[in-house]
Amino acid sequence: MDLLWLFEGLASLAVAGLVLAVVIAHISASKLHGLHRHEEEKFFLNDEDKKESLPSLHDHPTRELSVVVPSYNEEERLPSMMNEALDYLEKRQKQDPTFTYEVIVVDDGSKDQTTKVALKYTKKYGSDKVRVLTLVKNRGKGGAVRMGVFSSRGKKILMADADGATKFEDIEKVEKGLESLQPWPEQMAIACGSRAHLEKDSIAQRSYLRTLLMYGFHFLVWFLCVKEIRDTQCGFKLLTREAASRTFSALHIERWAFDVELLYIAQCFKIPIAEVAVNWTEIEGSKLVPFWSWLQMGRDLLFIRLRYLTGAWQLGSRKIN
Repeated sequence: MDLLWLFEGLASLAVAGLVLAVVIAHISASKLHGLHRHEEEKFFLNDEDKKESLPSLHDHPTRELSVVVPSYNEEERLPSMMNEALDYLEKRQKQDPTFTYEVIVVDDGSKDQTTKVALKYTKKYGSDKVRVLTLVKNRGKGGAVRMGVFSSRGKKILMADADGATKFEDIEKVEKGLESLQPWPEQMAIACGSRAHLEKDSIAQRSYLRTLLMYGFHFLVWFLCVKEIRDTQCGFKLLTREAASRTFSALHIERWAFDVELLYIAQCFKIPIAEVAVNWTEIEGSKLVPFWSWLQMGRDLLFIRLRYLTGAWQLGSRKIN
């Protein structure tokens, strides 16, 4: 009998905890706005240091490829990534003059000289190829990526990290992954770079705690949100413009877990997704996810599921203004 009471008590606590989580998720959902663009964020500086209005994702595309580079305090590592990316893109354009591109560096409220470093590439290559969007306040990686995506002109849009951990030439791999999904329903498809094939090697270099946290995170991603993608967090993702518009217009999460919500939204819309193995190297100075952020991500994963299930979040379009 005592054992039965114990089980009943635990069940009651679990139900009460779930109800509390639903209430908190629903109430806190209304506080996540994040779509307002500060007046200074509506412009970029051209190569003559004059302000020009940024385009919109809802405009007709005028470039083959947009590369969005979220950057926070990246003055030291950004040059290596930009040199590699622009060398590749310039060579590709020489081989195929019909290929057009732009690189959008989004400075996510950095405290260092990230914007100043990025603007040197605007001077060198011209603002038609390299644009710098400086956010007034730090939004988080997801918020920075979204701002860049909403300001892009490409038929395809690539997310690429500023640390250059993934070799830029691996864009050819994710492009093939995207092509493998054709015909694209409503021109929508996503190819995700993946480090899942490197997991065994990376585990050997991690502490037991970080390995446990990683496996816990992967389980929650699979259980609550995304079933088919093993590595949701790789920052190397290629989207068709239509897929970017559909997913980023519905996105709410702006920090570490935004990739999971992005792919959750894509699955809800039945957008085909390819996972493609890419090269990845640990770059000196890479920002390790702090312990409290792992807890925050776990909370965000639960809230993503609960907020969509309860209708606190909708999958409709939300424009940045």
